[in-house]
Amino acid sequence: MPKKRKKPKIRAYQCKAKQLSGRRFVDIIPQARKLLRTLQKQTKRRAYIRSAYFHKDKIFFDFFWQHIQTKSAVDRARRLKYLPCALELLRNSKCDPLSFMDENQPGIIKHEFKGNTSDGLNFSVIVQEDRKTNKKQLLTLYPAHPE
Repeated sequence: MPKKRKKPKIRAYQCKAKQLSGRRFVDIIPQARKLLRTLQKQTKRRAYIRSAYFHKDKIFFDFFWQHIQTKSAVDRARRLKYLPCALELLRNSKCDPLSFMDENQPGIIKHEFKGNTSDGLNFSVIVQEDRKTNKKQLLTLYPAHPE
């Protein structure tokens, strides 16, 4: 009988930030846009944050906003609630992510970071890294189920 492979255990980063308040999309989107606007004002061109895990490399948000726009309003609200926690995780976390290569795109590595909000809810953040240029993009964030 073949042995079952164990799924690698990822340590989750404990956030101090609280998730955005509200349940409806119209309540959450102004708060999320305000957060992203403050990031844009801190930079001259494209909005980014520096990541502790990637040795202070920049992580850009171009793909993230495009990805969020493709989702329904309910799903956008569900994901954007975790934006302040995701930003804190990317800035401060030194926990190793689950890294994997996409079979369809061999030049891209995706890193999945796990986090816990101050309320104890779990979420995941996926960052895409281009192997040639070493540029990193925030792809998505979503609430995760407890393991």
